[in-house]
Amino acid sequence: MVRNAASMQNLRGSMSDLNFSSPHPQHQYPPSKPQRNIWGAKAVHPAERTAAINEEELKKSLEDKRFPRATSSNAELYAKPFCDFLTDNPTVFHAVASQKKMLKEMGWTELDERDAWDIQPSGRYYVERNGSSLIAFVVGEKYEPGNGCAILAGHVDALTAKLKPISEVPNKAGYQQLGVAPYAGAMNSTWWDRDLGIAGRVLVKEGDKIVSKLVDLNWPIARIPTLAPHFGEAAMGPFNKETQMVPIIGLEGVDSSANATQSSEPFAQPTLLGGEKGPVSNFINTQPKALVKAVAKQLGLSSSAVGNIINWELELYDVQPATVGGLNKEFIYGGRIDDKLCSWAAMQALMGSQLYDTRFSGVIKVVGWFDDEEIGSQLRQGAKSNFLPQTIERAVGSLSKHSPSSDLFGRTYANSYILSSDVTHAVNPNFLGAYLANHAPHLNTGLVVAADSNGHMTTDSISTAILQRCSERVGAKLQVFQIRNDSRSGGTVGPMLSSMTGIRAIDAGLPQLSMHSIRATTGSLDPGLGVLAFTGFLNGFEHVDKEFRA
Repeated sequence: MVRNAASMQNLRGSMSDLNFSSPHPQHQYPPSKPQRNIWGAKAVHPAERTAAINEEELKKSLEDKRFPRATSSNAELYAKPFCDFLTDNPTVFHAVASQKKMLKEMGWTELDERDAWDIQPSGRYYVERNGSSLIAFVVGEKYEPGNGCAILAGHVDALTAKLKPISEVPNKAGYQQLGVAPYAGAMNSTWWDRDLGIAGRVLVKEGDKIVSKLVDLNWPIARIPTLAPHFGEAAMGPFNKETQMVPIIGLEGVDSSANATQSSEPFAQPTLLGGEKGPVSNFINTQPKALVKAVAKQLGLSSSAVGNIINWELELYDVQPATVGGLNKEFIYGGRIDDKLCSWAAMQALMGSQLYDTRFSGVIKVVGWFDDEEIGSQLRQGAKSNFLPQTIERAVGSLSKHSPSSDLFGRTYANSYILSSDVTHAVNPNFLGAYLANHAPHLNTGLVVAADSNGHMTTDSISTAILQRCSERVGAKLQVFQIRNDSRSGGTVGPMLSSMTGIRAIDAGLPQLSMHSIRATTGSLDPGLGVLAFTGFLNGFEHVDKEFRA
């Protein structure tokens, strides 16, 4: 949000510097990470889309602190900001923290699950859980108890490799290595020979408090090296993820923390949670010294305060920045597109919706970012937890003039609708036989309704008709995808949220290539087209739903 004239001048400067027709700058390590703002994005249209965007109108919207409303003709405005979001937020903790910061700067109210809530019509609120899940919602000015919610639900976790509780491993052949474990389907073949950084959250003791801090070692630290094909069968695989995909992080030297006892007899001693050199709280004894030193340096901890690191949750990630590519800049190449793509677009739609349409709304508009979808959503920050229904019930209860009842919550859920939005498969030209005819989504076209006859998706005829009517109101196109009968469908957060609450639901997401790869592809228009479709849903559901009321 632009706060003053100086900030506005800086924003104008950043807009004039951005040009999609120039190649992506060479990435430097460690890279600098300037502060970015999505309202600072200005794009030059690709060659085939030459219609000019009225820059004066855009600047006017910035000066008025309004979110530029997405349209089918300005979708490329969102490509660069989305790339920045991917690059700047390597973990789910970073993504949630960055969004909380933006919402706070825009004047939203942060809620704490431990405190009592005072929710008011026209209010804008957000609440996080575990630092890795986030729910934001806007209450319409005309809201009345029992009215429904228009809910966009997605996930922000991605396939990764997490450091083990004791990440120090015995050095072999002079290499320092790192103990990691795959999260979901990570450490597949796409993880070989990639430049991997380390990021996550660190718990630090400050006085009598334990605080959570984010860290991002954003240069190539780790690498999982392949075996040259010259070795024949040994290089062919399959490979053991425990013994043959252990990342190297350095060469044994002055920073090595290996010791003879550990190397020769790794199972001879009990494994104590703090190591044998100190008490349980001495967490750093179980981690590579060089890594502890790098983390402490980024956190600004002195050598005497390094022992204040009491635990961490760190993971590997591909440090190559997300970028716009293709001959006409029609693609986005990046890591962690699944599913920061739909979640990011949904939040932009909510922020834009609340600035334009709250005065005329009688519903609660909700966006949920959930963690752990890639591993089944079973944890307390996952979609299968009570996070969403409890947040809705607490908000509705606070808004009610009388004591909340099961009848009130039942009416709220019955009048609501969930758009479960997760990325889906774009058609791959090299594997057309893997797709069902007439169910092969294209990039840069629009949101994809995902269907499944076995209930892996929530889509049905009624939910499809509702979303289609919402999309028509803003000129958004819908595609459709269904897997072949001889293939296996994936899953989303939709079925678990819908069955838990009884809320009508549909599964619809943006398309991408190379799903579950360390680096995937989507269309450069797709983030903006997602914002357009999601805005149409948030603003249109209340009116469209009346058409389906018996």
